[in-house]
Amino acid sequence: MRLLGTITPDRPLLVVAVREEAAHLGERLPVLLTGMGKINAAASLATVLARGPHPSEVVNLGTAGALRPGLAGGTHEIARVLQHDIDTPVLRELTGRSYGEAITLADGDGLTLATGDLFVSDPEARDRLAREADLVDMEGYALVTVARGAGVPVRLVKHVSDEAGDGAARTWRESVDGCAKILAAWADDRL
Repeated sequence: MRLLGTITPDRPLLVVAVREEAAHLGERLPVLLTGMGKINAAASLATVLARGPHPSEVVNLGTAGALRPGLAGGTHEIARVLQHDIDTPVLRELTGRSYGEAITLADGDGLTLATGDLFVSDPEARDRLAREADLVDMEGYALVTVARGAGVPVRLVKHVSDEAGDGAARTWRESVDGCAKILAAWADDRL
């Protein structure tokens, strides 16, 4: 975890997983680098929000893999997020309670993001996830859960770096800098 800048109640906190995704963000807004994965994202944001003050909102900027054709290269504000690596039906049967249900966000362009702690590089996993979601990442669900728990508005903005499946890891490495430039421009235009 690394916080760059100072959080104030009158401006958003930009949250990104890794420095590559933050490479072109200026110093105008504070940036939290969480590290990859749900645990790193949740622990980092929870720590920062517990210290206070709270930002006006949390804006997660990051890359995502496309689960369907036609989404590569686009920037999307997510409307719904779910966890794909928690077996909610089995847990509900075992405990009688739900864990990890999908979360609807106030704004967004209609796309669903699936969050999980694995890099989706298998075409079969991609096809299975595509039945429920449009994009895949490793932090979004955790960040929404923590921000909402602290009473802070949250948005997820994802730029599609690659199509999940064979070769996705190579494509992400090749495209992350270009994605970071686009995400920085989005932040400059909208925040």
